[in-house]
Amino acid sequence: MSSYLVKRFLLMLLTLVGMSIIIFVLLRLMPGNIADIMFDSAGFVDPAEKAQIEKELGLDQPIPVQYYDWIRGLVVWDLGFSYVSEMPAIDEIGPRIPITAKLAGLALFFSVLFGLPLGVISAVKQDSALDYTLRCISLSGLSLPSFWLALLILMAFVHFFGEIPIYTDPPDNLWDELLLYMIPAAAVGFRSSALIMRLTRSSMLEVMRQDYIRTARSKGASDNSINYHHALKNAVLPVTTIIGIEAAFLIGGLIITETVFNIPGVAHFLVEAILMRDYPIVQNLVMLIAVVTVVINFLVDMLYAVLDPRIKYAD
Repeated sequence: MSSYLVKRFLLMLLTLVGMSIIIFVLLRLMPGNIADIMFDSAGFVDPAEKAQIEKELGLDQPIPVQYYDWIRGLVVWDLGFSYVSEMPAIDEIGPRIPITAKLAGLALFFSVLFGLPLGVISAVKQDSALDYTLRCISLSGLSLPSFWLALLILMAFVHFFGEIPIYTDPPDNLWDELLLYMIPAAAVGFRSSALIMRLTRSSMLEVMRQDYIRTARSKGASDNSINYHHALKNAVLPVTTIIGIEAAFLIGGLIITETVFNIPGVAHFLVEAILMRDYPIVQNLVMLIAVVTVVINFLVDMLYAVLDPRIKYAD
């Protein structure tokens, strides 16, 4: 087990190094930089002043030197300065991380809360009217873009309640915060719950055809015991994989949802930084998303051994 953990950890580091190179290079391939944007907005270009700004920002350095400075800063937790606000990048990013984390966590909670039990019910009631209804709902969840669903929710609130549930001021207490994030979390979590429900249903149907399920029925086990103790326990492994993937996806996939609901989270801030070519902010935020994705995949692999004792990671 220990040797597997070491190998897995080294693979994580190698993956993150590769991701950092891709992020850094692709960002530099984008046309223009912050100096170009500043002078274009001013309506004139003074080559001397522009060169001075690029020198102050380190943009005149060779690409390998800029990459080395960035990685060295990451190691010592020095993320550099924002080109736009001239504030430390960690001060700009730090307050936004809890906002996105709470929104993504609540969306994932809704996804599992509705997707998992509805998938079990759909499998148990296979080919019934309830099964067809749940399958239609899941297909609509997979088909509707989250941003379009968010816009529909906003229009419905305006029509029925005369107000727009968007972020304006920081919530005063936990209850207000829950109400504020509940609507966008439900909008973005609808797709994830539909995906979890579909996978739970197919996995349950496959498990319920196994011989040990028929043996449990022949011994007189109750339906609840068969469905939840025997079947679901073994059907949850592929569902765990998709929950881990959706958790990683929600961290970086909230860009449009945060923009629609005006939530000052990481994803919304990433869009603004991209438009302004704010390299330190963009590359640090994308790197953060990459780290979260890799770590979640690692935790899911470790969770397999807990959920299924048959899985052993040999030394």
